[in-house]
Amino acid sequence: MRPEVLAPASANSLRAAVLGGADAVYLGAQGFNARAYAHNFDDDTLCRAAAYCHVRGVRVYLTLNTLVRPSEMPAALALAKTACEAGVDALIVQDVGLARLLRAAAPDMPLHASTQLSCHSPEGVRLLHEAGFSRVILSREMSLDEIRACIGLGCEVEVFVHGALCMSVSGQCYLSSVWGGRSGNRGTCAQPCRLPFAAGRIAGPAANTFALSLRDNCQYAHIAELTQAGVKALKIEGRMKRPEYVAAAAAVYRAAAEGRPAPEQLLHDLQAVFSRSGFTDGYLTGKRGAPMFGIRSREDVTAAESGVLRRLARLYEKEQPRIPVRFALSVPAQGSCTLTAADEDGHTVTVSGAPAEPARTAPLREEYAAGQLQKTGGTPYRADAVTCAAAPGVTLSAGALNALRRTALEQLSLAREAGYQKPFDPARIPDFLPAAAHPARPVLAVRLADAAQLAAALAAPDTADYWILPLALIQKAAALPPAFGAEIPRGTFGPQQPLLDALCLAKEKGARFALCGQAGAVGLALRAGLPPVAGFGCNLSNRHAADEAAARGVKAMLWSFELPPAEIPRQAPIPAGLFVYGRQPLMLTRNCPVSAARGCAGCGGHGQLTDRTGTVFPVMCSGGCSELLNAHILYMADRRDRLPPADFWYLHMTDESPALCMETVRQYRTGGPARAGITRGIYGRSGV
Repeated sequence: MRPEVLAPASANSLRAAVLGGADAVYLGAQGFNARAYAHNFDDDTLCRAAAYCHVRGVRVYLTLNTLVRPSEMPAALALAKTACEAGVDALIVQDVGLARLLRAAAPDMPLHASTQLSCHSPEGVRLLHEAGFSRVILSREMSLDEIRACIGLGCEVEVFVHGALCMSVSGQCYLSSVWGGRSGNRGTCAQPCRLPFAAGRIAGPAANTFALSLRDNCQYAHIAELTQAGVKALKIEGRMKRPEYVAAAAAVYRAAAEGRPAPEQLLHDLQAVFSRSGFTDGYLTGKRGAPMFGIRSREDVTAAESGVLRRLARLYEKEQPRIPVRFALSVPAQGSCTLTAADEDGHTVTVSGAPAEPARTAPLREEYAAGQLQKTGGTPYRADAVTCAAAPGVTLSAGALNALRRTALEQLSLAREAGYQKPFDPARIPDFLPAAAHPARPVLAVRLADAAQLAAALAAPDTADYWILPLALIQKAAALPPAFGAEIPRGTFGPQQPLLDALCLAKEKGARFALCGQAGAVGLALRAGLPPVAGFGCNLSNRHAADEAAARGVKAMLWSFELPPAEIPRQAPIPAGLFVYGRQPLMLTRNCPVSAARGCAGCGGHGQLTDRTGTVFPVMCSGGCSELLNAHILYMADRRDRLPPADFWYLHMTDESPALCMETVRQYRTGGPARAGITRGIYGRSGV
C-alpha cells in the first residue's frame, strides 16, 4: 500500500493542496498551532474545509501542536471539541497534558504525536504509543536506517519529505523565545536563525554568513525507499507558502508515491517557486555538513517568475475527477425516474426525477443515457460504471438526465460530508493526581559539564544535594559523588544499545536517577531501571502534563523554562523543579554549524558563533549533537526569595571554571550578590 501524501493547507492553499493530489491535509485553527501567522481557519471555515476535503476523499488533520499554559487549557479543549464536531480526522498534538485530556474526552479521535515532541528513537515511539498516540511524526534529522528502526512499534510513522529545515531539532529550539519572547513551541517563532551568524569570534562585515540556515529538505529521490521501509505518511512542510508551491509539492510527491516519475518541468518549477540555494537530502542519507547550508538568495527569489507561477496555477484550476461512482438509472413506463449513485466508501443515494416520455422515434438507449450521466466535469466524481433499466417505448430528455445526475451527485456529496463527527465528553476528563509533598527548602540539583567541574564537586560533595553528570563523564570517571544522577543526551539518534549499556553502567556505579530530555530518553531510563527525571527538553507546561509524565513512570520533573512564573503550577504529582541558573540551551542540532564552516580541528567540542551585533554564543558538542548556548547566563541567586515555589532548583553548568561553578552553587544555597552581564530570562520579563 502506498504512503499517504500529506500537504500543508491554509485558507489560501487548501484548494491547491487537494487538487494538486494530496491524500490528506494538515491545517491550523485560530489558536494553539505552530504557525500562528499563517492564514488559519476559524470555526466556520474549519467545518467547511473538512466538508470540502471529505467530499474529495481527502483526510483532514488539525494542528493543536503548541505547548498549552494552564490558563489556556479550557480554550484548547473547546477548540478540540469544535474539531470533533467538524469531523476532523485526527489531531496533531505536542502538549502531553492536552493529549491526556483528549484521550479521555474524545477517545474516538486519533492523536498524532507532533514532531515538536522530538521523537527520534524506537524508545520514543514505544512511549508515545503507550501514551495513546496512533501516529508519530519523527524528527527531520533522522537517517533512513534510523527511520526503519522506528517502524512496526505500534504507531504509524510519518516523515517530512519536503520543505524548510529548522537548524534545531523541533521542540528543542528556544532561540526565538529567549531572544524576544516569541516561542517556536508556541507557534510564534521569529526565525532569528535565518539572520547572519558566523563561526568563531568575529564581528562586523566579516560575520555576514548564515551558519544557522539550512537548505530546504527534498526527499523526492528516496520515496521508494521510504515506502519499502513502511513509512505511512509523506509530509510536506509549508503552511505559510503560496498555493502554487503547495500544488507543485503535492503533485510531485503524489507521483513519487504512486511509483511514477514527476515531469521534469514540474520538478524544475517546484525548486523555482521556493528553495534556499537548492535542496538537500543530507539528513536522510547521513551526509551532513557544509553542503546542507543555504539561504534564500536573490536568484532564488527571481526564479519564481510569472511563467512558473502560471504553470503551477494550472494544477488547481479545475476540479479533479478523483472519486469513482457507479450510476444505476431506472426509467419505468409509469412514475418517476430514479438514479442511484454509489461510491467505493459505501455511500449510496437515490434521487427521483421527471417521469419518462413516450418515445416519438427511438426509445432510450443505454449508451445514450450512459453518455449523459458520464458528463461529470466540474465535479470531483467520475462515472466508472453506468447501468440503465428502461421500459420499452419510453425516453428521457438530455435535460432530465443531466438534472438527475446533478441532484444525485449533490446528495452524494452531502452523504460524504457526514459521518465524521466524533463525540467529545468533558465529563470524562480525569481529576488531577494527588500532589506530592513539598520539601522544607528547594533541593539543589546541579548539572556538571566536564571532569574539572566534577573534581571540584568531589572536593565538596555536600555543596549540592544532587549532582547530574553526562553519561560520557560517568563512564570515564574514577570517582563519583555519593548522590548523583546520569544525564542522557537530548539527542538519542542512532543505535540505542550503547546508550542503554552506558545507563546500566551508571546504575552500577551508583546513579540514582536519569535526567531525560525527551520521550526516547525516558524510555531508555525505564529500560535501565533508573527513575526518569523529565528535563527542560520535555517542555512540561501544565499540571495535566505533569500528571501524564507521572503516569508514564517519570519520578521528578522540570517545568518548561518558557513558562511565565505566574503560570507555573504550585502543585504536581511528582517533585517539580525550576531551571534557575546557567546558559540556557537555545538549539539542539545534529549538524554542527562550527564544524560545517571550519571543521572540527582544534575545537575540542567547544566552539563559538558570533551574530551580526558581535555577541558570541558558545557551541558545545557531545553525543553526536551540538548545543547552541545563550551568550548570557541566567542568574537568580540574588533573587531567590522572588522565585516561584519549587521542590528543587536546577543549575545547568556548561563552560564555568571549577571555582565559579562551586561558588555559584554556594550562592544558591545561602544567597549571592548581583552580577553584571547576566540575564533574568523569563523571570525578568515577568517582573521577578
